[in-house]
Amino acid sequence: MLNKFRKNLQPILDKIGSIFATLGISPNSITVMAFIIAVISSIIFGLSSIQNGIWFNTVLLGSILLLISGFFDVIDGSVARISRQTSKKGAFLDSTLDKISEVVIFLGIAIGNLANPILCMIALSSSLLVSYTRSRAESFGVDLSGIGFGERAERLIILAIMGIIPIQNFLEYGVIIIIIISILTIVQRIDRTIKKLS
Repeated sequence: MLNKFRKNLQPILDKIGSIFATLGISPNSITVMAFIIAVISSIIFGLSSIQNGIWFNTVLLGSILLLISGFFDVIDGSVARISRQTSKKGAFLDSTLDKISEVVIFLGIAIGNLANPILCMIALSSSLLVSYTRSRAESFGVDLSGIGFGERAERLIILAIMGIIPIQNFLEYGVIIIIIISILTIVQRIDRTIKKLS
């Protein structure tokens, strides 16, 4: 869903990407940077359980870092295009680190007691299945880009926004929303793929 919005922002993203390219920063370096920031965000979420009475400070910081990670994750593609460094290796690294970062983020939320661990497990499983249905469909030649409103960008933004709102346990509602939109997206993608392959 946000992929369509991203197309409108592409000129701006390309300008930012050109700045990074001018500085000589490789797209793979930006991908790794986004991943490291996501891991730090996860660790901070996990520390929430030991912060007596100041849970919001850790959730706020973790959520802001999550947004920063998402920003770098968007920029790496622009840098790759502008610097003409697109490669299968870079695409593989990007998608793989994306999935690992999702795993550690939900793990951090569960460890930090910011949401029910079972809900985190369901959210993580359904999130990974959203990606799996797309990659599996594309292996059969069915393009599912933009199908469904539970893609990775939407999921990260929901978590970050819900974490920034200063209401205790609000991040758990974000996890629940992710479960709902992920399941709906999986259903949409299965339906689209079956129709295309019929």
